[in-house]
Parts: sequence; structure tokens; C-alpha cells
Amino acid sequence: MIGSALTASVKAIMRGASETAILPRYRSLAANEVFAKAADDVVTVADRESEAILTDRLAALLPEAAVVGEEAVDADPGVMAALKDRLCWIVDPLDGTNNFAAGQPPFGVLVALADRGDILGGWILDCLSGRFCHAEAGHGAWIDGERVRARTSGETPPVAAISMIFMEPARREAVRTHIAPHYRLVDIPRCAAEQYPRLVLGTNDVSIFERTLPWDHAAGALFLNEAGGRAARPDGSPYRVDEYDRRGLIGAASPALFDDLAARLAVMGE
Repeated sequence: MIGSALTASVKAIMRGASETAILPRYRSLAANEVFAKAADDVVTVADRESEAILTDRLAALLPEAAVVGEEAVDADPGVMAALKDRLCWIVDPLDGTNNFAAGQPPFGVLVALADRGDILGGWILDCLSGRFCHAEAGHGAWIDGERVRARTSGETPPVAAISMIFMEPARREAVRTHIAPHYRLVDIPRCAAEQYPRLVLGTNDVSIFERTLPWDHAAGALFLNEAGGRAARPDGSPYRVDEYDRRGLIGAASPALFDDLAARLAVMGE
């Protein structure tokens, strides 16, 4: 189902949304164009307009597929049900909204295609640089048309970006005590469109994610796995988009780094 023609179409749609709805508002949002969404989370008019563009154009591209967009789910959680039994586009219309609203990078657009929970394809656009990553299940990963293989940073200790934002306080403290000392910690970008490429490009070695919503992770998890790294649940089970209530996900630049971190989490009481 995924091929060069479909990828070219998805890329054009994503770039169109970025150029029409997102980039013109970068560092020019009015106060009444930013809305509180949850604690420490916002949504902007750019998110909403980008999702409208993506939804319309992706639906036209594959009429048999439902569209599960982040903002559509925020308005109606029942939209998520399509992930369990249908072919679905999964859309994050503006990943890294907090960064975007603050007038700073990184931010991007994420699109994935899944069928009854299995991820078939993933596409990641960095809006500012134009970097375009994509992957097809069983057929590899690419950045700007060049096939890529994940590489580690080569550092000792390994480089870790650990997202603790959605962890319960006790778990956050356990991670700080039992996991963090074994790695060199770096800031999280609060943008999956940046976080997953860092794991492939040798910038970061491992990441821990607590919340695993499909629009944040479907495209990136497939991209990392197809590049030869590993994205999976801490117990080694695959990441599936129909298990959106399940918490915990490890991303690693190599299977060995994944195994080391998973073992540490298991000892911690994961």
C-alpha cells in the first residue's frame, strides 16, 4: 500500500499544511490565537487550521481510511475507536505546539497510516528546516530521500532524553534515582518530530516516554524501528496505536541500548 507515489502525495499535503497554516503564524501569533488545552499545554489556531487541511486532503487521498486527528479527538474522544478496527490516518497537525507558541523550535507535522492497530507508514516533517523523514513497515526508513540506519552517539555513558512530564511523582523520583545516573541526561525537545530523528542520527541514544498517544508516536516509532533502532514497550512488546491507554515506551538507537534500559526499568519495578 505504501510506495513512492503515496509518500510523495503525503509529503505535498504536509508541506502544504505547514506553509499555509503554520509557518505564516510562527512568531506572529496574537494572544487570542492561543488557547489553554490542559495543564502546561496549549493549542493554537495553527494547530486547528493545519488539522483541517490535513484531514480534508488525506481523506481525499484514501477515501477508505478514517482520519484520527489530535484536535478531533480532543473534541470527541470517540474518534479514537476507529484505530481498533479500520484503516486510519493518524494526524498530529502541529507537534511541539508549546515550542511554536513560545516562538521557538522545534516543531513539526506527524502523519501515520495504520490498519487495525498495526502501523503501515509514517511521515515526519520539520517545518523550519524542511527535513522530511518517512518509513514503510518492512521496507526501511529515509531522510530526504536517502535511506538511513540508526547510529548511536558513541558516548559513555549513553545520552538519554527522558520525558518525566506525565509520570506520577513516585515514578519520577524512581527514574531519577535508579535510571538517570547511568546516562548523560539532555533536555527533551517536547516534540516527537525532533525526538525520534535524534535517536536515528546519533544525537541521543535512548528516550523514555510515559504517555504514548498515537499521533505523538506512531510515525516516529515506525521510523526508528525501520532504521534499525528499537521502539517498543518496556516489556519488549510492540507499540500499537490501538493500545493508546497503555503507558510506557522506550526508544533506543540500537537493540542493545534498548535491552539495557529495559532491564534497568524492570529492576526498578516497571
